[in-house]
Amino acid sequence: MRHRLSGKKLGRPTQHRMLMLRGMATNLILNETLKTTEAKAFEARRMTEKVITLGKKGTLHHRRQAAALLTDKEAVRKVFDELAERYEDREGGYTRSFKLGKRKGDAADMALVELV
Repeated sequence: MRHRLSGKKLGRPTQHRMLMLRGMATNLILNETLKTTEAKAFEARRMTEKVITLGKKGTLHHRRQAAALLTDKEAVRKVFDELAERYEDREGGYTRSFKLGKRKGDAADMALVELV
């Protein structure tokens, strides 16, 4: 499957960036919260929103597309069984982010992303 989900390059080669974002989306779905830099948070939100939308559609085809993006079968199950039901009346906007300020070590802008 072609991944047309990444907007920013985040200073990484394509394969590294896509695997990193897939892992972040998986962790966001499983833990329902994620603390990372603002740029990565924005990209992880985009991918997570699209996966949850696939979960709301609920067909086998969409389940396979979500499984191609997420790195854990438990996350796919959660999207289709729990999150699709939770967000059935919502037209997007499944995540929110808060700016946390600067990271101490390198002064990177940090953000907290969580599922609504």
